[in-house]
Formats: sequence, C-alpha cells, structure tokens
Amino acid sequence: MMPTLSYLNDVYFGWGILPKLSAVLDRYGVTNPLVVTDPVLRSMGVVDRAGLSKYPVFDRVETNPTEAGVLEASALYGSSSCDGLVGIGGGSSIDLAKAAALMTGHGESLAGYAILEGGPESITEDVPPIIAVPTTAGSGSEVGRAALVTVADGRKLGFLSPRLLPIAAVCDPELTATMPASLSAATGMDAISHCVEAILSPRENPVAETLAIDGLRRGSRAILQVVGSGESKRGRVEMMWCSLLGGLAFQKGLGAVHSLSHPLGRLTGKRLHHGTLNGLFLPCVLRFNASASREQLKIVSKAIGGAEPVDFFEDLLNRLGLPRRLSEMGVTEEDLISSAPLAAADHCSSTNPRVFTEKDALELYRTCL
Repeated sequence: MMPTLSYLNDVYFGWGILPKLSAVLDRYGVTNPLVVTDPVLRSMGVVDRAGLSKYPVFDRVETNPTEAGVLEASALYGSSSCDGLVGIGGGSSIDLAKAAALMTGHGESLAGYAILEGGPESITEDVPPIIAVPTTAGSGSEVGRAALVTVADGRKLGFLSPRLLPIAAVCDPELTATMPASLSAATGMDAISHCVEAILSPRENPVAETLAIDGLRRGSRAILQVVGSGESKRGRVEMMWCSLLGGLAFQKGLGAVHSLSHPLGRLTGKRLHHGTLNGLFLPCVLRFNASASREQLKIVSKAIGGAEPVDFFEDLLNRLGLPRRLSEMGVTEEDLISSAPLAAADHCSSTNPRVFTEKDALELYRTCL
C-alpha cells in the first residue's frame, strides 16, 4: 500500500479507499490504535466500515473539542495499552486525537503546551503515531501540525508542533457524500478561508502560496456543486483536494478571519461551527485588509475566475444559504466584548497582513453582528 503522495506526511487519496485503512495501519506498525470519533459517525457505521470496531473507541468528540475530552481520551489510550491513534471525522475529531496523543506522554496542564504559552518547544518526541481519516472537506487537519482545543480556563488555544502531524492521512471523498448541504457549505468555506488567508499572509513561502492558489481554484468552483448535488462525485473529490491543499498552505500563516472565529468557538453553550464563522467573517476581513493586500487580492481574484473577491464571497455565502449575521447564530454583544481581546491575542493575528488590534476586532465583530 503506497501513498498517493508524500509531502509533509503520507497521503492516501481515492474514492472508496477507506477499507484499505487496515493496510495503512500495518505499514506504520500500529497494532492497537485508539479510535477517536464522534457519536454520529459511529452510529452511521463509519468505524465498522473502516475495519476498526475491534479496537478501543473514544466516541464522545464534540464540536470544538475540550481539554476534558482530551484527558478522557488520553486516559483510555493508557488503560487500553494502545500504540497509536486514528482520528476519524472532521477537524474536531482529528484535533482531539492530536491533543490526546500529546498528553499521553506529557504531564501538567494542556494549556502549557499552547502556542501562546510558548509551549511548542516543550513538546518532545514522546507522541504516539496518529493517522487521520477526514470525513469532511474543510479543516485540513489531516495534513497539519496544529490542533485547536478549548482548555480548562475557557480559552480556545492553538497547539503547534511537527510531532502533532499525523504520520498518514487516508482521504476518501466518498465519506463526504452523505454530508447534509449545510455542513458541506460550512466545511467548504473553512477550506476556502484557509486558502485565501494563506495567500494574504505576509510570510514568504512560495510553495504554500502555490498550493493555496490551486486549492482556492478548486474549491471556489466545486463548493456549489456539492451543496446543490451531494451526489457530485467530481465535486466531492475537488473539495477534499481543496481541504488538503488548504491544510498544507496554512503553513504560511492565517489571519484575522481565524482570529475572530477562534474565541467564539470557545462558547461551548452555543456550539458555533468554525467553518460557518470563517465564511461569515471572510468578506468583512477582506475589506479590512484591502489597503495592505492589493497585490495578494489580485491573486485571489484570478483564482476565483476574475471576480472582485469581496463581492464574490458575499454572493457565494448567499447562494450557499449560510448565516450572514452573528445574531442569527445566537451571538450577543456580551460575547463579542469578551472575545475581542482574545481575538487580538490569537496566534493567527501575527500573520494578518494588516495590524490587528483589540479595537479592530470589536469593530469587525459589531459589523458582523
């Protein structure tokens, strides 16, 4: 069983490839993995179809994973004598699997290993192998070194290390074919936002920028296909490539779209979808960044077929039927006031093309309320 491509990690990509997951486990010497997934996917039989039902399963992943879930999964890993993890699901399942892998060999609180706490340098090689199986085309976490978790004090923090990169990703677009239209739209906007923000990032990384351009080109054309017709095989393949390419591209850095989204994701009572938030914030952040991103926005325009980016994404959101106002999602003024300082301090703010302050964050939040 050879990878489709080997770049940051090994990627196995193909329609209907899921049954070959056992061969992938054999290739990397994983004999007793902890399977990390959500209850819906397990009830749909995805774990069984993947040939993983004989292994220990943690199936309590929620939207926007928490430290409590990470520690519960890590404890199950230890008590079951596991030697690796398989994350099956969207970004929440794969990110929780990464964080649980981290905590199997690292002590103290999870927050101490976060980017903002200076913790990445403390992440050692004592992290078991992770294999990612994305069931949505959005997060790109299957090829990323990062994870996002809401920690015990309520902050949603990023964790970054090459040691959190899955050793392999098994990408089967067929797994996304049964997603409802609303989830296809939300996860698709997550992938597209990764590509756009990577292009706008001021860091020098020509390779990542090239990947982002290709991902945006694919995703901007395919997203309406998969939302309008869930049976569009070609569209599903293109959206999974968009997600994967976006995940590779954000090595270049993200920006204020993600800085604004992350703090709202910590509001556990509201369960706000990260991709939905990213889509909502994308047009207003593009306006905010316009004066600092003229050349980059020309690149974005070319990738989406020559349209003006703000107009294109506003029209796309309308056609996808995604929320255009935070108030539609139950967000309040009080939520925004508490989130603005966290947005300014978010690890993605440093690679926004324009300086992004707490005042800017609150103004953008209120514009979108």
